[in-house]
Amino acid sequence: MDSHRATGKHRVINLRHSDLTARARASADVARVNATAVDAEARFPGEAFAELRKQRLLGIQVPQALGGESAVIAEIADICYILGQACSSTALIYAMHQIKMACMVRHFKNTAALERILRRIASEQLLMASSTTEGQAGGNVRSSEAAVEHDGEQITLERKATVISYAVEADGIVTTARRAADAAGNDQVLLVLLKADYTLERLLVWDTLGMRGTHSEGFTLRARAAAGQLLPEPYERIHAQTMVPFAHLLWGSVWAGIAAAAAGKAQAFIRHVVRQSNGQMPPGAAHFTQAVSSLRNLRGVLAASLRSYEANMSDAKAISSMEFQAMITLTKVQVSELAVTTVLSSLRACGLSGYRNDTEFTIGRLLRDVLSAPIMISNDRILSNLAATSLMTPLPASISG
Repeated sequence: MDSHRATGKHRVINLRHSDLTARARASADVARVNATAVDAEARFPGEAFAELRKQRLLGIQVPQALGGESAVIAEIADICYILGQACSSTALIYAMHQIKMACMVRHFKNTAALERILRRIASEQLLMASSTTEGQAGGNVRSSEAAVEHDGEQITLERKATVISYAVEADGIVTTARRAADAAGNDQVLLVLLKADYTLERLLVWDTLGMRGTHSEGFTLRARAAAGQLLPEPYERIHAQTMVPFAHLLWGSVWAGIAAAAAGKAQAFIRHVVRQSNGQMPPGAAHFTQAVSSLRNLRGVLAASLRSYEANMSDAKAISSMEFQAMITLTKVQVSELAVTTVLSSLRACGLSGYRNDTEFTIGRLLRDVLSAPIMISNDRILSNLAATSLMTPLPASISG
């Protein structure tokens, strides 16, 4: 009986995963058609997100009891990978939205105000943005300058956010803040805001090499909301248990998608040349082999880290351990570097046809987009911060240990 139940549950999960994949591919088809225009015009990928809403993919992490589909991280990662092959900006925005959804779903603790917001996200397919950087702290998301001020049952917040991606187009923002005016910078809370709760004043515009459609501008965020919109758990716990793992795994899935798209172009180019030259391999064939190899390594690193997180995500002590945090953070470094390597090898495989912007084998946009990967939370910052941890961590005594 138990084995029949397990088999039935596995079949249901597979059917749902297949359905999510089909819906993701439908969204990717729309994203792909508009990707060049989104990049050239540095505009929000509105067409892709209209389709994502139509496919009801924005609220899939919300529990079924609240109107969602209880989607798990592996399913979200696959959607990010599919979207990444079509439009980098669409995929990264989707990943950022789902990172914030994970923080809410895993830590709202049945708070009434947050439950109502989750129901709205599922029913209305709301898009949530993220605000975790500000002022002098720059990319240090574990330090906040602006503090939450309590006014009875209401709270207010004013913060100068150096980056809020797609803020104008979002239906809400999830932001960090100091717990109170007298709290330390790392004593943080996470606050969920809907559009009616805040105003935005633009501080910085977005004119970049790649990921142009994310609209990652700077704003002064002024908010007034119900106190119940604060997540009840400290951000320190949310950061370690959910924010960091989801961010690195979902961002990594986007970059893997970009890398796969580049390798796909290289494969198509090599096949085209072979057909035109009676089976003779072009000089770039060796670079295509390198692209395939680095893509395989990238996917292997990502899959291993995903399995590790899935195995431990309900164990707060294991996830918060120094060993796990170092592993999941280094995953970001490895995957981002491998993604860049894959795209560069693909470019060299295609040669001038990949370098040009007017061929079907062009790699230009993919290269510009993937170069953001080592910069989003700088790999140099990560490696420097992990140096002390690495010194204290024993080296493995065996291949499997």
